[in-house]
Amino acid sequence: MADVLQMIARFQEACRAPKKQLDYYLSQGKKVVGCFPPYTPEELVYAAGMIPMGLWGGQTELMLSKSYLPPFACPIMQANMELALNGAYRGLSACIIPAICDTLRTMTQNWRFGVKEIPMIPIVYPQNRKSAASVDYLISEYEHILVMLAAVTGNMVTEKSMCEAIDVYNEHNAVMREFSQTANAHLDVITPRIRHAVFKSAFFFDKKEHTELVRELIAELNALPAFHFQGKKVVLTGISCEPDELLEVFEENSIAVVGDDLAQENRQIRTDTPAKGGGALKRLALQWNARTGCGMIHEDGKPRGALLTEKCRESGADGVVNCLMKFCDPEEYDQPFFEKDLREAGYPCLTIEIDSQNRSYEQIRTRLETFCEIL
Repeated sequence: MADVLQMIARFQEACRAPKKQLDYYLSQGKKVVGCFPPYTPEELVYAAGMIPMGLWGGQTELMLSKSYLPPFACPIMQANMELALNGAYRGLSACIIPAICDTLRTMTQNWRFGVKEIPMIPIVYPQNRKSAASVDYLISEYEHILVMLAAVTGNMVTEKSMCEAIDVYNEHNAVMREFSQTANAHLDVITPRIRHAVFKSAFFFDKKEHTELVRELIAELNALPAFHFQGKKVVLTGISCEPDELLEVFEENSIAVVGDDLAQENRQIRTDTPAKGGGALKRLALQWNARTGCGMIHEDGKPRGALLTEKCRESGADGVVNCLMKFCDPEEYDQPFFEKDLREAGYPCLTIEIDSQNRSYEQIRTRLETFCEIL
């Protein structure tokens, strides 16, 4: 058990102090590229021999960012801008911003003019993914990123290194999916906060290193006896569910997280890059076209409700908590559709507002307490 706790502490420390992780890689002579959420093609950065590091905001007083973003902008983007302007990202060789929503589109220009010391690389994903031209278009976007990355490293990325990077990320996806399954047999150890730390820490480690750490954690968990959890079980959906103070409210009410559809967690690892289908860039483009159930991606038929229903059945969840990012229009558009599907399937759904700048969780505490009573 002591080994498990030591491993968990390492994941939590990476989440608490990502700057320490950044400084560590810089001290090793490695270059680091900041990756905005939700879907930066990290494989390209990894293939270029650099460390992709996620930029998911955090709790910070918003002052300088107010000159660039309106108060109704996404809290993650506001925090990212504030941290960048304060110099928290100093040391990054570049950053990549996927222009996948209105706020992210404006971030590309805000960053270009406000954070001139860190080169910005934009990527625009195709939303008409049924068109065959979407693959060719996305390949051209990836090629542009590779040229920009070559300006940082001085070397062009090879096909071999891209294929190797894809294998690294597919392996990480598989190990994280295994962790999700294993964790549900040990909900006494893998609390909502710890589960979140294992997932989020992946943004701050070399992916090979994180894969091995999680694999070791799985082995240690499998050596422990299974735990029969007596509380309520939920599946989370949304962009993210943090900070830890919010997840503590779940734990106070004996609520376990047994699955998720969060952009910060399972949406990152549930779609592998196909092993066949062409060269590395085409396969990465096909991976994008295969993504499903995300409010940030256009999709006919709104399958997210069916996805959540199936996840509840597989995990034995009692209901769903929708972690609605404050001011996130794409997520708000999805909400009535998946709530209707969940209601028809017999699974109650509670929506809570996520704002990393929030300092009080009393209202959410009351709502979760009430939700437990109806589960």
